[in-house]
Amino acid sequence: QDIATMSETTPTVSWFHKPLETSKCQKHPFWHRTREQRNNSLMFYNMLESFQGLYFCVIRYQRRGQVLSFTQSINISAIYPLLGSKVPSILQPTKDKVFSVRTDSEVSLVCRGLLPFVLGNSASSIWWTVDGKTVEQLANNRFSQKNSVVNNDYGDRTEESVLLIQDFQAEDLNRELNCSVRNSLGFMTRRAQLEKEVSLPSVELGCGLGVILVLMLLLFVVYHVFWLELLLIYRSWFGTDERHTDDKEYDVYISYARNSEEEQFVLSTLRSVLENELGYSVCIFDRDSLPGGTITDETLSFVARSRCLLVVISPGYGSQGSQALLELKAGIDGMALGGHLRVILIQYKPVQRQRWVRELRR
Repeated sequence: QDIATMSETTPTVSWFHKPLETSKCQKHPFWHRTREQRNNSLMFYNMLESFQGLYFCVIRYQRRGQVLSFTQSINISAIYPLLGSKVPSILQPTKDKVFSVRTDSEVSLVCRGLLPFVLGNSASSIWWTVDGKTVEQLANNRFSQKNSVVNNDYGDRTEESVLLIQDFQAEDLNRELNCSVRNSLGFMTRRAQLEKEVSLPSVELGCGLGVILVLMLLLFVVYHVFWLELLLIYRSWFGTDERHTDDKEYDVYISYARNSEEEQFVLSTLRSVLENELGYSVCIFDRDSLPGGTITDETLSFVARSRCLLVVISPGYGSQGSQALLELKAGIDGMALGGHLRVILIQYKPVQRQRWVRELRR
């Protein structure tokens, strides 16, 4: 109207639209019939989402022989129809929500509310109160509040208010902490329920895990170094005692070459270790056989009554027709028939494998 009084001719009015999703302006006439320019005004018959954005009104007029223009802008946003409830509500915390808090730490309590748009009075708010007082009214600077808009759905806003409590103390559990929302049509409040968080004994747990790790490492080292000794101890404690289940009289029958250094080693050293230190029952033919018997029969009998055959290998062992070779053949054949071949080889002096008798190589 003011321009009309100043203009020497009738002013012309043009409308332009800049949609939200583009940077280009569209000039009237627009492609959609639900909005049109009537005289100087822009009419919307049916508001659509694509109609949101900036609208520019450009007025051209003539004054003192010059063509001038005046531009005014307006931002238009769509809202939901004025149907349904517009009363605010609290989305979080729910009625049964319980906040777990830890003393001597920072605690964050989140409140989220839905604040519908009310035409004519769009004022709305969300806030926390502590014992009936807002955070601004408290003299305790440990409490602070931070608000933000989470979502704006055509005017209906979802807002979030975070109550920060520094250095949370045990007496704060008894405080009345309420979250409230309000607009021109209603009000809602909800109290936050707190419980003390049960903390894990981190120091004790860490020490316990450390000790367990050290023990496992120590056991691993002990097993790697003393695996043979541990195996023998296990078998001596938990192994089955065959002496109660078979008809054998001796644990070990020792076969060796006679009239040599090996004979002295067997009679003095090996026999003493097996019998006196380890507790085995040892059969040595030259010591345990009775005079006057047949060597072959008694050898076969002694070998058959022994659980395993221990062979002391030396260069002179296995000569044809020797007592040692007879013992070896009898022991291998008898144990093979029984299904359990238990032969222990002890190399007293270095002997090439090619020089072993056939029974030993087999």
